[in-house]
Amino acid sequence: MELRDIEIFLTLAEELHFGRTAERLHVSQARVSQAIRRQERSLGVALFDRTSRRVALTPVGRRLREDLQQALDLLHAGLARAQAAGPGAGRTLRLGVFGHAGHELRPLVDAFRTRYPGSDIEFGEINGNDAFTALRTGEHDAHVLWLPVAEPDLTVGPTVLTGGRVLAVAADHPLAQRGTASLEDLADNHVVDLGPEAPEYWVASMVPTRTPLGRRIPRGPAARTFHEVLSLVAAGRCVHPLGETAARYNKPPGIVFLPLQDAPTLEWALTWRTTADSPTIRALAQTAADLGPITL
Repeated sequence: MELRDIEIFLTLAEELHFGRTAERLHVSQARVSQAIRRQERSLGVALFDRTSRRVALTPVGRRLREDLQQALDLLHAGLARAQAAGPGAGRTLRLGVFGHAGHELRPLVDAFRTRYPGSDIEFGEINGNDAFTALRTGEHDAHVLWLPVAEPDLTVGPTVLTGGRVLAVAADHPLAQRGTASLEDLADNHVVDLGPEAPEYWVASMVPTRTPLGRRIPRGPAARTFHEVLSLVAAGRCVHPLGETAARYNKPPGIVFLPLQDAPTLEWALTWRTTADSPTIRALAQTAADLGPITL
């Protein structure tokens, strides 16, 4: 079985749809069908049960998927280690994060250092109003950004963190007495305006412009940094949604962090400038993919 055929089998085993598999791999649907038929003839057993309405793995197909996925993961990890041992081996990557997120990434940093002795990670701080500039100028090698990120010059790698959201409010705010908050509450308050530097679609995924019921969420005053946001919240001039790491590592006087229980889970992914791709960055990305997302 050739490597491309293994990739086709594993992708179909995940998608369970010939059309989506073909689109994802940028091949024709006929190429997918031919590869699967060839594999089944070679093995002498059916790997998929196929009808006009559904595609499902057979018991043999499920076991083969597990075995091949393990083998492919080992292959990719070996290639990444070989690449990381080439030019740029031992390099220290500058990784941009929000606030104290670097503490949560310790398992990833430790795994990366163990796999690639001599390589290391240093953290740099980024802010929501300008989270892409340091990446594009080369000041940072990669960033950990909340999703979605849809920038044509940036590559989005594996998800490294997942977690909930909180709403920062002044300690004497009525919501603080209630002990919890919802996205609908945002329409009755102002949230921070992060300015024009960050893409609107990206800011809105953290700080929406409307509530689930369609009510407008007023923005303003403006803030550039995390500490400016907290100062405005403490002064009672606004409330603001944040990732739950803000509540874990910050206990500023005059501020209460309330769980936003109806807000979608945040996913944070490793992101880097496509033209700055390197073996060391790919090694970090492969380590993150193998480790899986860290749940906050």
